[in-house]
Amino acid sequence: MTAARDAGDSLPSAPGPEISGAAERARQRLHEEIERVRAGVEEMLAEQQGDADPALRRELEAMRKETRRYVKKRVRRTEKKLEKRIRKVDERTEELERRLDRVEEDRKYAEWRIHTNTEQMLDGLLREIRSIADLLTRTQ
Repeated sequence: MTAARDAGDSLPSAPGPEISGAAERARQRLHEEIERVRAGVEEMLAEQQGDADPALRRELEAMRKETRRYVKKRVRRTEKKLEKRIRKVDERTEELERRLDRVEEDRKYAEWRIHTNTEQMLDGLLREIRSIADLLTRTQ
């Protein structure tokens, strides 16, 4: 973990694939709201100066830790969902590629079969024409 992540100064960016724009904006808004509340509480503590209650400071620190843990948990969950969706898209892409390869093989085989059959048919016609020509030349 980075120091910035531990200090709660910034939210971690997602490793790997990028998070959608809406998720990124929601995460940023959540972070801004947390920072606003934290700043307000710290301001109140600063105003009280020496009168600050140690229990209140401990509660604030506990809230910071809980917030960091909650954000990490939510980000991790979102990343897992995103990775799962990406895996599914990759699997579908691979299946489509396999299907395209099979279609290409079938097309090549069909072309070869058509060419071979046409060649055999033309060879047969040529033999028949030669045999007819031979018959005609013998009878004359």
